[in-house]
Amino acid sequence: MRIHVVDHPLVAHKLTTLRDKRTDSPTFRRLADELVTLLAYEATRDVRTEQVGIETPVTATTGVRLSHPRPLVVPILRAGLGMLDGMVRLLPTAEVGFMGMVRNEETYEAHTYATRMPDDLSGRQVYVVDPMLATGGTLVAAIRELIERGADDVTAICLLAAPEGVAVMEKELAGAPVTVVTAAVDERLNEDRYIVPGLGDAGDRMYGTAG
Repeated sequence: MRIHVVDHPLVAHKLTTLRDKRTDSPTFRRLADELVTLLAYEATRDVRTEQVGIETPVTATTGVRLSHPRPLVVPILRAGLGMLDGMVRLLPTAEVGFMGMVRNEETYEAHTYATRMPDDLSGRQVYVVDPMLATGGTLVAAIRELIERGADDVTAICLLAAPEGVAVMEKELAGAPVTVVTAAVDERLNEDRYIVPGLGDAGDRMYGTAG
């Protein structure tokens, strides 16, 4: 597994405001959207392309376009929905799937309660979006399902990561074609499995605490 921490002043600036507890939900959603687009730019450096001939107003030339099958973007519900627009803005021709996952607050194990994506992902590049890589359980479960469906190149895009979650992914997904792209790897997890210093519960900060 590869992990890429995006070192860019605009990324650091937006992340600082996301961390601030005074940042309200509308501002949090907007900044998360902007930050995801910056992360997606780095995450898609190896997106697969094919050559195509075109005619410019001056002459014929050769360019590139995204190859088929098209990339698949998979947000993990619910907080991952807040990252979807930032991804498809950069990859407008990508297809979109969904995975609904919930974490058992006693065992911290993740369970899938809903999926909406192709059964066969053979030859597909998949971009999983989830704001927080904390314990790693949710992303490990999600990526395993994608690989079982045939995905041969999976990139997880997270706003923040904890070293404990990174270690779990490296252990559980050893040898798998997985890359993690994040704005920062923070200090640690606390006793409640929240990232420290972190930014709190990303879903609640995006959408409130309803439900």
